[in-house]
Amino acid sequence: MNIKVNLVNSFTVDGKGGNPAGVVLNSEQLSNAQKLNIAQAVGYSETAFVSSDDEADYEVSFFTTTGEVDFCGHATLAAFFTLYQNGILAAGCYVQRTKAGLLSVTIEPDGRVVMDQQLPKKIDSFTYQEISNVIGIERGILASTKLPIEVISTGLADVIIPVPKGCLDSIEPDDALIADFCEQNKLVGFHVFELCKLENKLTASCRNFAPLFGIPEESATGSASGALACYLSEHLALGSDYVFEQGRAMGSASIITASIQSEHSRVIDVKVGGFATSIGTLVISL
Repeated sequence: MNIKVNLVNSFTVDGKGGNPAGVVLNSEQLSNAQKLNIAQAVGYSETAFVSSDDEADYEVSFFTTTGEVDFCGHATLAAFFTLYQNGILAAGCYVQRTKAGLLSVTIEPDGRVVMDQQLPKKIDSFTYQEISNVIGIERGILASTKLPIEVISTGLADVIIPVPKGCLDSIEPDDALIADFCEQNKLVGFHVFELCKLENKLTASCRNFAPLFGIPEESATGSASGALACYLSEHLALGSDYVFEQGRAMGSASIITASIQSEHSRVIDVKVGGFATSIGTLVISL
C-alpha cells in the first residue's frame, strides 16, 4: 500500500520559516501502528492523519516519531491548509474531532487558518530553583522576571517559563534532563519565552523543547502558544491579541497569532492562527 504524505510548513512568514508537518488524507483504514510507522518515515515532529467522522467534519489524529499525542496546533494548521489547497474545503468554519475534544477551525478567505483550543487548565507550578536545575539558567536570573513558572494546557501540558530579555537564544538544552523531568511530571515539554518591548509588533519570542516525544526543539508550537496567551492574559495587562515569534534559534523564524476572550476574568475562548506553505509530497510504502 502506497501512502501519499503532504508536506507542509506551518506558521510561515511570506512563505518562509515555519514548522514542518506531514498530512495524510483519507486515513480511515490505517491502524495506529501504521500511522506511527508513517510518522517515523516522515521524520517531522508531528504528522496529522485526517479521517471522516459521523459528527464532526473530520477526525484528526496526531503522531510524533515516538507515539500519538492528543493535539497538535501546527499539524492542525497543516491539515486544514492541505484540505483548502486541494479544493476539498472552501473558506469557512469547520469542526475537527481530536483526542483533546471537538474543536472549531476557521479557514479565512486569504488562506489563514485559525483554530480553537481547549480552555486553559492550570495543572501545576514549579519553583525557580526546580527549573534552574533542568534548564541551566541561574535561579536569580529566572526570579528576576517576577513571573511564575506554571504548567498550562490548552490541549497539551507544557511548562511556561519566562526568561529575561537576552537569555532566550543562549539556552543550551539538555535533552536527557528535560525529557526525564517531563516524564516524571507527566508533561509534554518546556515553552520558554522572553517578552518583547511594548512598541514591538511581537508580544514575545519563544523556544519549545519536547525531547520526551522525540522533539529536541521545534520552530512553531500552536498548542503552547495558546497556553502562553492564557498565561499572559492572567499575569500581564497586554490586551487580548498576541503575536509570537518562534524558531529564530533554529534559523526558521515563524509567526503565530493568538487571541483570548475573557468574561469576568475567566477565559472563555482561545484561538491560535497562522499561514502555511506546501513544500512537496512524499510516498511511503507500507
